[in-house]
Amino acid sequence: MSFVRVASAADIAPAEVRLVTLALGDGSALRIALARDSDGELHALDDYCTHERISLSDGEVFDGEVECWKHGSAFDLRSGRPTSLPATKPVRVYAVQIDGDDVLIDPDTIVNAA
Repeated sequence: MSFVRVASAADIAPAEVRLVTLALGDGSALRIALARDSDGELHALDDYCTHERISLSDGEVFDGEVECWKHGSAFDLRSGRPTSLPATKPVRVYAVQIDGDDVLIDPDTIVNAA
């Protein structure tokens, strides 16, 4: 797969996160938490918290992190590393490109070592 359009950049405000779903070639779906930090940069991470598979797209974005609403685990938007317990394993972070107002994600390009 290559970069795929998932959203309009204008639709995602600073400090916001939303769920995007990509259909993969094998028929499965990949859930991605698409977040904009307070500086305006967009980030794409696995949607599920590594602690208990709770949707990160239902969480909050602050200080360069996304926080899981259920138990408070937070993940760095750039590295995917957990910054607070109870999560101890990172989430994958995907390559993001902006083309005009289009947000593109490449689900085959992982930009961290999760």
